[in-house]
Amino acid sequence: MASVTAPPKPLARAVSILGHPLLVLPCSILLLAVDDGGDVRQLSRLAVGFAAFAMLVMSYSWWQVRRQRWAHVDASERGERRSLNLFLLLALAISAPLAWQAGLRDLALGLGLSAMMIAAALLSARWWTLSLHVAFVVFAAMLLLRAGALAAVLGLIFAALVAWSRLQLARHARRDLVAGAVAGAGAGLAFLQLSATVAT
Repeated sequence: MASVTAPPKPLARAVSILGHPLLVLPCSILLLAVDDGGDVRQLSRLAVGFAAFAMLVMSYSWWQVRRQRWAHVDASERGERRSLNLFLLLALAISAPLAWQAGLRDLALGLGLSAMMIAAALLSARWWTLSLHVAFVVFAAMLLLRAGALAAVLGLIFAALVAWSRLQLARHARRDLVAGAVAGAGAGLAFLQLSATVAT
């Protein structure tokens, strides 16, 4: 009897976790800050800010599970995703101007464009479930163009792996991944254009 190879679910899960928006966007912005010659104080402020935002999101998710509104913190059900996305939209809309006031222009721009991607996911939910994993990893890859073409290419290769993982885990259909990639690429191009304008 021929053996049947099981789908590589553990690998897909690992890639999906590594491609989580709360990991890829902070990492890309921190890498940009290092590439731009950011000092220890600036990098520390960014790291603390990202950690605080991640804790806020995780606390909200755990609270929803504790209230039995969600089945799991990953918010995989349609209603759960909408609730999480609305919360993220509010949190990002508040965080972006705060970052701008603190003089963290690139961070503020990244947060604002992140809010726009989440708004796009909410507004297009009738037609597809826009993959925010793919959107954010493509966005992060586009940001890395400022650090060099090689960094961006590696980021896009990782984005392809994340898209593969979401298909393997049956979290999205192909159209959801395409929608996410388009949203991420659009946000990335906007960031590159606007960040150059802000810097002048």
